[in-house]
Amino acid sequence: MPHTVIESTPMRAQAAFDVAKLRKDFPILSREVHGKSLIYLDNAATSQTPQQVIDVFSEYYSRYNANIHRGLHTLADEATAAFEGTRHKVRAFLNAEDARQVIFTRGTTEAINLVAQSWGRKNLAPGDEVLISMLEHHSNIVPWQLLAAEIGFTIKVIPVEESGALDMAAYSTLLSERTKLVAVNHVSNAFGTINPVQEMAALAHQHGALILVDGAQAAPHQVIDVQAIDADFYAFSGHKVYGPTGVGVLYGKQALLEAMPPWQGGGEMIKTVSFDVGTSFAAIPHKFEAGTPAIAEVIALGRALEWVESVGINAIGAWEGQLLDHATQAVGRIDGLRILGTAPQKAGVLSFVVEGAHSQDIGLLIDQLGVAIRTGHHCAQPLLAHFGVDATCRASFAAYNTLEEVDRFIEALQRVIGMVR
Repeated sequence: MPHTVIESTPMRAQAAFDVAKLRKDFPILSREVHGKSLIYLDNAATSQTPQQVIDVFSEYYSRYNANIHRGLHTLADEATAAFEGTRHKVRAFLNAEDARQVIFTRGTTEAINLVAQSWGRKNLAPGDEVLISMLEHHSNIVPWQLLAAEIGFTIKVIPVEESGALDMAAYSTLLSERTKLVAVNHVSNAFGTINPVQEMAALAHQHGALILVDGAQAAPHQVIDVQAIDADFYAFSGHKVYGPTGVGVLYGKQALLEAMPPWQGGGEMIKTVSFDVGTSFAAIPHKFEAGTPAIAEVIALGRALEWVESVGINAIGAWEGQLLDHATQAVGRIDGLRILGTAPQKAGVLSFVVEGAHSQDIGLLIDQLGVAIRTGHHCAQPLLAHFGVDATCRASFAAYNTLEEVDRFIEALQRVIGMVR
C-alpha cells in the first residue's frame, strides 16, 4: 500500500527536487564504510549535517566566542545577536505567536522533562489522569511515570490499531473531566505514523485538558504550525532536523509558561537575588534557561533551519514520500519480511522484521555492505511488545537520500537475509 506524507507538494515540485545538488552540502556522504560508499538510512535517530551548519562552530569559536546577554563588549553583543536570532527563526519555523514562547533545551527529552517537572509538578494531583499513546518514545513515557509515582496521578494509554495508527475512537472514550494532559508524538519514531494532533488537541481542549506534542520526528519532514494545531506545548530536537546535537526547543503558550515555576536555578534565569528577601525570576523565556547555554549549538540550529527553508520543507516531505513508497513496495516482495507500521499517513520510516533472522544480525551484516540502519527497540519497548516483537530493523529517510540508495539497500538486505537464514 502506498504511503503519503502530509503537506506534500504537486508532482511538478517533486520533479524539480535536485537531490544530487543537495547532497553536495553534506561532506559525510562522500565517505566509505568497510570499503563501500556510505548509504545512511538512520535519519530518525539523527540526521546528517550540511557544511553550512558545520561552519557555524568554526565561525563562532574563531570570531565571536563570548558568553551572551550579560556582556557589553563587541563579542558578547555579536554572540547574543546570533543566539537570539535563532529564537526568532524558531518562532517562524513553528509559526509561534511570539519569540518569547521559544525555550532552548538540550533536546526533546529535556523539553518534556521541563514540562513534567514545572507544569506537571504544580498542576497534577492524585485522581488526575495523563493520556499518552502506545506509540510514544520512552522520553514521553518515563518522565510521566516518575512523576506519577511521586504524586499519584494515573497514566492511561491510547491504544493503536493493527496498522499502527492511533485508535481515535478509544482516545475519545479515554478523555474525561479527570484528564489534565495529553502527551503524544506528532510522528512515531518507530513506525513513522503521523498522528492527527490537531484533532487530538481539539478533543483534549473540549475536556479542559492540555496537549503536549513531541515533534522530534515531525520537524524534519513537514510544516509545523503550533497555532493551527493549538498545541499547548511542542518540542523538537536540533539533531533530527539537520542541526547539531545538544540543542532542542520547547514551545509553550505564553500564559502557561508565565504561570510555571522555574525548574532549574542559576544565572540568567533570575531578576534579583538576595539573602534577605530571596530570589525573583526573569521573564520568559529566560526563566527556563539557567546558566550558560549551548551557544554555538543554538546558533547552528538557526543555520540548519535556514538550510531547510532554502530547500523547502514541503519539497523535502514529498521527496521522502517517494523514497518511502519505493522502499515499501520493494521490501514487500521479500519472502518472510513483515512491515510494522502501515498507517495511511506516514513519514519516511520503514520498520520491519524478517522471519528466521534476528534484527541485530541484519544490522551488523548490512553495515559491512556500507548501509547504516537502526536495529533494536527504538526506545519504544511498549509499542514493539504490543506487536509481539522485541526489536525491528528500521530504515529512515532524509532529503539527501536517493532512489538509487534505496535500491542498493534492498540488494544488500536480500544478500544479508540469505546469509542469516
